[in-house]
Formats: sequence, C-alpha cells, structure tokens
Amino acid sequence: MREITIDQLDDMAMGAAVLGTGGGGNPYIGKLMARSAMTGKPPVQMLSFDELDDEDLVAPTAMMGAPTVMVEKVPSGEEIVSAFLALQELYGRPFRATMSIEAGGVNSMVPLTVAARLGIPLVDGDTMGRAFPEIQMVTATLVGVKATPMALADDKGNSVIFNTIDNRWTETFARSVTVNMGAAAYMSNYVMTGKQLKEAGIAGTMTLIGEIGRAIRESHRQHTDPIRTVLDVTHGYAVWTGKIADIARRTVGGFARGTAKVEGTGEYAGRTLEIDFQNEFLIARTEDEVLVTVPDLITMLDAETGEPITTEDLRYGFRVVVIGIPCDGRWRSAAGLELVGPGYFGYDVPYVPVEQRFG
Repeated sequence: MREITIDQLDDMAMGAAVLGTGGGGNPYIGKLMARSAMTGKPPVQMLSFDELDDEDLVAPTAMMGAPTVMVEKVPSGEEIVSAFLALQELYGRPFRATMSIEAGGVNSMVPLTVAARLGIPLVDGDTMGRAFPEIQMVTATLVGVKATPMALADDKGNSVIFNTIDNRWTETFARSVTVNMGAAAYMSNYVMTGKQLKEAGIAGTMTLIGEIGRAIRESHRQHTDPIRTVLDVTHGYAVWTGKIADIARRTVGGFARGTAKVEGTGEYAGRTLEIDFQNEFLIARTEDEVLVTVPDLITMLDAETGEPITTEDLRYGFRVVVIGIPCDGRWRSAAGLELVGPGYFGYDVPYVPVEQRFG
C-alpha cells in the first residue's frame, strides 16, 4: 500500500493529461477538486491489484459529458460522492475502494476526490490505459463485465440508477440523461470484485501518470528536452511538429467534437495535419497519409514546455508536437478493435500500430 499526498497532485494531473489524448476532462479542474478534498485529511491510500481480496468490491468513479462544459460548469466534488454513495446503497454493502475508469485529465483526479472525502483507498489502475469517449469502451467490456447497475448524479442533487441489457445501451441512455443534466454529470459504475478487476483492469495507471508528470517537471528543472522526456517515459513517437492553423470545435450530443489543423514546420513545412476528436483525438492524417489512429494514443504537447494540450484548450497559433503512443495490447485484439478501432468511429482505414509506422 502506498500513499498519495497533495504534493503529488501536480505531477499526476500533468501525466493524466498526456494519457488523456486531449480528453478526459480538464486536468486543472480535476486537480482543484482533489486538492480541496484532500486538504486537512490523511493521505489517500493506494492499493495495487494484488492487495485486493477476491471478494472486495471496487466501484470506479468518473465525470461524463463534454470536457468543454466543465470550463464554465465547475464541479464542487459533491456530485461524484453522491453517485458513489447511491450505488453503494443499492449494493447494500461497503465498497472496498474506488478507481479511475480512464487515464484522462479530470477522470484520473475524480476518484482521488471520492477516496479523500470518504476515507477509502484508491486502486492503482484503470480500465482504458488512456481516455475514450464512450462508456462501453473499457477493458471490462472485453471480458464481459457489465456497466450497470450505474449511478449518475448532477450538480443540482439529482441522481439516476441505470440497469441496461448491455454496455452499449448504458452509453446511449446515460448520454441522453447527461445532456439533460447540462452536458456534464458524474457517474459510478462497472462495480467489480477484486477477482474480476485482476482480469479486467489495467494495473499501475496511477503510478504511471505520476511518473510522466514528474519527468516533465524534472526536465524543466534540469533544462533538458521535455518532448524527449515524454517520449522516453511513454515509449512514444514524435509524428509531427507545427502550428495550430485552425480549430473547429462544437459541443454535440454530450461530446466535444471537432478538427484541429496543424501547419507543419521544420521537416513538415508546406504540409498540413488534420486531427479529428470526439472528446479525445481519434485520427491524425495528412491529405495523403494516415499517421496515427485509435486505439493508439494521439497527444499534443506544447513544443517548448512539453506539457499536454487538451481539446478544449487548443487555440490558433499554438506551437505543438504531436506524438503517438502505443495502446494497451488488449485494444489490438479483434474484439478490442471492434470496440474502439478506427472503424467504430466511421473511418474506413486499417488500424496500423504506431510503432510499425514510426519505429
């Protein structure tokens, strides 16, 4: 068992935004939520998968909706606790711990808020190894774990319990309710036993985001190349450098959707890269070449600082480096690609692992 302190939040939020692939919610807001919850409290205890008994119940917690909305609709932290407690009451027994559903900006911090407020442990892992836009897009789905029962709560005190026939229907119904809750709500679902989590989860995610953030901070202190540092820690590849020339962004159906155009600089001068996103970056391509697609991670870093840039923060003129990071191997299976591959998002292109293109 390890401890997470307030002093670690900056590094963790930074690393979470790298793995969040532009989505997963604003890491700064998530960090403020966690800091508020942890102030004056003991450090949050973090459990490895091996420290869970097979019968323990773990309830993940997360924000659902369009990350752009959170910039103006800042959560108090009570919303997610309400969702967690509503689900725990339904189960009729205490949950052993909470955990992150995805390694996204705010969604790596949300479970810390729950853990600190309720005095329960946080599990060192998640169910994506990155961020994806829809509820069913988790490794738990690949092994037959149901998303429901699920609790969804908003800032007004409303809460809803869902029971659905499959995880795709959970996404459909919960997205509709989230839109009516103001396009941002808070959920607890995918309750798993310790035994199920050891099969379904991705271990070590919280440790990894801390390592990524710490590496970026240390690169600044030591005046080394922060981009190279991120690539080393994530085993990623630099696929483009350039300037944001245009950004089309809209909130539709509970998602932040759009396209960013990046005019190439240096060796990429004279060419333009387009990156589509649905909360998260989905595909990076030029007029004649696909560079990276889901399920591999596409992340934009500030060219000078190496810090990640989320989809809601993209602005004209930003100088960026686009990197591709290999995804968890389970996403490269036939079932994984059916769930989160480029075809699911409407792109008629084959999935090619990023390391095959750039390794």
